[in-house]
Amino acid sequence: MEATVEELSEAYQEFVASAAAVVEARGQSGGEKTAATDAALEAFKQRWELFRVACDHAEELVESIRQRIGSECLVDEATGASSSSSPSNPSSAALAAPGIKPISAVRLEQMSKAVRWLVIELQHGAGGASAAGAGGGSGAAAAASGAGGQHGHGGVDARFPEDGAQ
Repeated sequence: MEATVEELSEAYQEFVASAAAVVEARGQSGGEKTAATDAALEAFKQRWELFRVACDHAEELVESIRQRIGSECLVDEATGASSSSSPSNPSSAALAAPGIKPISAVRLEQMSKAVRWLVIELQHGAGGASAAGAGGGSGAAAAASGAGGQHGHGGVDARFPEDGAQ
């Protein structure tokens, strides 16, 4: 993370220096277009692109960390690890619904994948939905029955082997 911050800082400093060089070149040429102003503008354009790339890289890193933290919190909450790992936080115990057993992290990941596939199928439009209605889209139907957990086979989804153990 430090390397990303340093990369971003360096790219910003070079971008600002190239902007100053453009202003200086324009001032020296009296506002006329010269080879020096063209070169300064080209350097400015390159530094701008490098700065944007550094910003994109930093944004990707932040998003990756945000997703990882979110996933870890979700797994902790689902497995009950958050209530036992932070006794000083009484609100985490209150978040767990009474009567609902924690699930394993593996099960949570499998359910998450099933939901993601359902979302992808739904985003692809009516073609997937009509195929599911006609019996051709068994993936969507199976995912839908697994998501509800109450259709078809008593809440046991064949894609999740540990369902049978519960």
